[in-house]
Amino acid sequence: MGAAGSKLEKALGDQFPEGERYFGFENFGNTCYCNSVLQALYFCVPFREQLLEYYTSNKSVADAEENLMTCLADLFSQISSQKKKTGVIAPKRFVQRLKKQNELFRSYMHQDAHEFLNYLLNEVVDILEKEAKASKPEHETSSSSSPEKIANGLKVPQANGVVHKEPIVTWVHNIFQGILTNETRCLRCETVTARDETFLDLSLDIEQNSSITSCLKNFSSTETLHAEDKFFCDKCCSLQEAQKRMKIKKPPHILVIHLKRFKYIEQLGRYKKLSYRVVFPLELKLSNTVEPYADVEYSLFAVVVHVGSGPNHGHYVSLVKSHNHWLFFDDENVEMIEESAVQTFFGSSQEYSSNTDHGYILFYESLGPTK
Repeated sequence: MGAAGSKLEKALGDQFPEGERYFGFENFGNTCYCNSVLQALYFCVPFREQLLEYYTSNKSVADAEENLMTCLADLFSQISSQKKKTGVIAPKRFVQRLKKQNELFRSYMHQDAHEFLNYLLNEVVDILEKEAKASKPEHETSSSSSPEKIANGLKVPQANGVVHKEPIVTWVHNIFQGILTNETRCLRCETVTARDETFLDLSLDIEQNSSITSCLKNFSSTETLHAEDKFFCDKCCSLQEAQKRMKIKKPPHILVIHLKRFKYIEQLGRYKKLSYRVVFPLELKLSNTVEPYADVEYSLFAVVVHVGSGPNHGHYVSLVKSHNHWLFFDDENVEMIEESAVQTFFGSSQEYSSNTDHGYILFYESLGPTK
């Protein structure tokens, strides 16, 4: 990235942020899914700071016991300690460890960036939880159980009559975890039953010519349960018609939104990419929250983009906002882009379009308190 790197330095000039580094990642044969997500996480400042702090305080342990988290911390440390401001780094050790640990990522086939992000965050959480348990006396951890993994991140297991201690809260939870509340109102006795579950990201169904705000409203829209879908009301002691809705009880500090662009079409017997135009604003106001978090505001700082017309082939790139500048990361290449260029990644308003660069995973940072 020699020429491109110097071009980026020239473009930023005196405005090049002090102490910041902009490095592209080498591609090891279809590892763009990994590169694009790692760039978004590197420029997720709270995540980077915590990981580097972990790396500094555990360096001797990290040298002895390699895992996915120590490989990631080592990669981030390599970038942040570079003498040069721009260049290319080969995340070889991290990719090798990823493939060694999970056969899903072992082949050279096109992988899903959202699956990788989910796997990585869950893996980091597992490592931190094991370390936290290992540092506690045995009698303190004997009654705890391991978290159940679900598509939207981590789900705390239900008690089932067993008294469990509070689950371990890691710094990953502090950054990415939010709480959803599933409210069901019995239409006979009006009793509301609420069930909470945690999430590390929100997966949203999308529609043509829509926006993130409308997708979030649909996510929290009221659904009527009737006929064979009736709800068992504990107060009525019977199946009853009910209304159900999902709300965000506690919004996360970093809100990760996954747009469900790959849909299984039964008639075709395969997945199809939805190239729908979905507007994602630079500033987002969450309206489907409960008090005291009404109208929490977020600012967009990273977008993982899927390039291509289908789910089984294509390419991933990422857009990142760093120190009020937008950058475009495409494996080894890094260049500066105008903020207005972000809207070219909303999607296509017509089904068949030459534009196949579509926003897939969005990273928003809260502008206000979420604690």
